Amino acid sequence: MNRTHMNGTLRDTNVGQEVCLCGWVSKRRNLGSLVFIDLRDRSGIVQLVFQDTLLEQIQDVRNEFVLEIKGIVKTRKDKNPNLVTGDIEVIVSEVVIINEANTTPLIIADETDALEDTRLKYRYLDLRRPILQECLTLRHRLTLLIRNYLSNKGFLEIETPILCKSTPEGARDYLVPSRIYPGSFYALPQSPQIYKQLLMIAGMDKYFQIARCFRDEDLRADRQPEFSQIDIEMSFVEEEDVYQLVEGLMVHIFSEIKHVTLDSFIRLTYDECMDTYGSDKPDLRFDLPLKNVSSIFQQSQNPLIQECIKNNGIVQALKITGKGDQFSRKLIDQLQEFVRIYNAKTLMFLKYNEGEFSGSLAKTLNDKEKTELISNYQLQNNDIVFFIADKKKVAQNALGALRNKLGHDLGLIDKNSYKFLWVTDFPMFEYDENQGRYVAAHHPFTSPKEEHIELLKESPEKCYSKAYDLVLNGYELLSGSIRIHNQHTQEKVFEAIGLTMEQAKEKFGFFLDAFQYGTPPHGGVGIGLERLLMILLDTDNIKDVVAFPKTASASDLMSESPNQVDSQQLLDLKISTSIE
Repeated sequence: MNRTHMNGTLRDTNVGQEVCLCGWVSKRRNLGSLVFIDLRDRSGIVQLVFQDTLLEQIQDVRNEFVLEIKGIVKTRKDKNPNLVTGDIEVIVSEVVIINEANTTPLIIADETDALEDTRLKYRYLDLRRPILQECLTLRHRLTLLIRNYLSNKGFLEIETPILCKSTPEGARDYLVPSRIYPGSFYALPQSPQIYKQLLMIAGMDKYFQIARCFRDEDLRADRQPEFSQIDIEMSFVEEEDVYQLVEGLMVHIFSEIKHVTLDSFIRLTYDECMDTYGSDKPDLRFDLPLKNVSSIFQQSQNPLIQECIKNNGIVQALKITGKGDQFSRKLIDQLQEFVRIYNAKTLMFLKYNEGEFSGSLAKTLNDKEKTELISNYQLQNNDIVFFIADKKKVAQNALGALRNKLGHDLGLIDKNSYKFLWVTDFPMFEYDENQGRYVAAHHPFTSPKEEHIELLKESPEKCYSKAYDLVLNGYELLSGSIRIHNQHTQEKVFEAIGLTMEQAKEKFGFFLDAFQYGTPPHGGVGIGLERLLMILLDTDNIKDVVAFPKTASASDLMSESPNQVDSQQLLDLKISTSIE
């Protein structure tokens, strides 16, 4: 027998045809003189009908047995509207039991009762579940859309090395020891950053790649140690060229996959985002802006606010309209603990009703502060305002995190909308307290704004860059920048982050050498493929869009890795280990 159809493709147009099908037993129902079996493959499920002499042949068949059958497609009497094949069934004339199966440790269905650890240990069974097969099918469709779109725009898909040199200014590298050069190591790429810039120097003009990237960092729901990045680089471009390309790509993807027309792409600077939302990746599907109300409290009698103002901190506020009665003392105490995660000292609040204030800040309010709060916030009955008085960064981050939490908890988010935001003009550097120096906020090849180049040496904290992120529904979907193409500017940036040219050449020598042979202006982006898929599939778990994911502790329960290796392998690599 040779398979003629995929199971889920049969329809009433196939009635009367003889078909040959293959797949796994999803369900068996025994009615004595008839046995019904739902046969599943990647395309879906079809009902099989066994009768007469075949009953004895399949008497031991149970779930997950692999069958091959031949039969005639008939119209079902009791049609099933829940199945795309529910109008038909196949009357089986021949059957071959290709393989038997043990009882599976998890239910092979969209709804399964298995714990995540069990699902990951038996991932090959978990992947039989239709919902996960749909995820991987969409992943294929998405990458095909991207390849075709960029190819039609004149981009070349070019692979870059997986074994490369370890370079600073990023997350921790995964290292690969060299047998040929004992004591030396390759690094797995955190991104193809240097190579794609070298491709621009090589004159390739437009490059893309669905690139595998590796970062040894703490994991979370939207992060894996190895992930895929839609990597794009272009020559002779500025920010607007990048924005137009990416926006066109996103419009194409969401039109083809979600069948929606996207709203316009909003743009805010990094400073505007932090001031208004307390985050550089705000979710714009709901409002709730923050406000700096420090000017109202300059003469405050509240000791915490007094201390904050004295130390050049800020008072940041967040108003929730018409929901003050939903915030009990117990809930506010829980929110108090929540903001402490973000190093905020305390969360103060005011409720407003019938012209009167109540809450933790009410006793120290004077008449002028009351009047200005009512006017500034246009307060109405049953409003509640939360306040954090702290260092600017702490107040913004903590209240921004609270904004996100309340947006979810209060049901303020429109789950059917997609809000894209370009965040632009990022600070060029961040100060690292542990290292006692400035480090690159994105990476050291990001171009500063032209008017800030002269600030690199004396005032690096005032420098802003040509870096940009694309945020979608609170996720950082993309990060990119216009790159440095001038060797002298690159030297100044290295100096600003504490790298001498000797040190820079040791780390990036081959890359810096290339700058001497005519480097075009260039820029690009790296788009997180898995994060984009998560949003398209409306899941908050990155494991759903990865075929064989790692756990939160970066282990693979199925293959039991990482694991210890044979002592001979270590001898070949001239490596010794000491495990206490």
